[in-house]
Amino acid sequence: MKYHDYLNMIPAQYSGKEIEAGSDTELKDIEEAKTFYSEVKNRLLNVNNWHEVAGMISAKFQLVDASGKEVTRSTEKGDYLKIDIPGPGSKAGDGYDWALVEELNELNNGDNQSVGFRVRPCENPLGDKRETAHFYSDESTSNFIVTREGKKVSAWIIDRNIKPNQDAESITDQIRDSTVGIGALGLFSKVQWQALADAFVKNKK
Repeated sequence: MKYHDYLNMIPAQYSGKEIEAGSDTELKDIEEAKTFYSEVKNRLLNVNNWHEVAGMISAKFQLVDASGKEVTRSTEKGDYLKIDIPGPGSKAGDGYDWALVEELNELNNGDNQSVGFRVRPCENPLGDKRETAHFYSDESTSNFIVTREGKKVSAWIIDRNIKPNQDAESITDQIRDSTVGIGALGLFSKVQWQALADAFVKNKK
């Protein structure tokens, strides 16, 4: 299974590790594929429902707008993801990990359709500390994309340049970010992202 970056959104890999998880479904005809793509697009952009869609992922995601208010709409550029993972939370993040939606692109080009967004670890938008409130460093990105190519609908989650956050101020966060970050660089992230990618393109009809 090969990923085609129709959105020209995936950063080059230059440091740390990369993780790729992908899944696809072949539909009976083009019209059915277009209808299903729309459903999968909604699953992708409704971040608050990811836990219910995938079931197996242990992290919970909450969409927060640029003003810091929790919202229930589809994801937009400039939003934040407030992430609740099992275990001790980030002190800098008030118990959560935070990522900024720095890019969101969409393509509708004949037989190909694609939509996706890129997030990057960031400061806690509700806090007063200027430090990355995430177990990954701010060089890391996670890219969430769904695509229709003819009758095939696919979902990809691609992490690039990922490494643990080593810039936390508090000793507690330093230990926590190192421990969680190293664990995520191993099996955890791949398993979690694969479960989510599979869930995005699971045909529930």
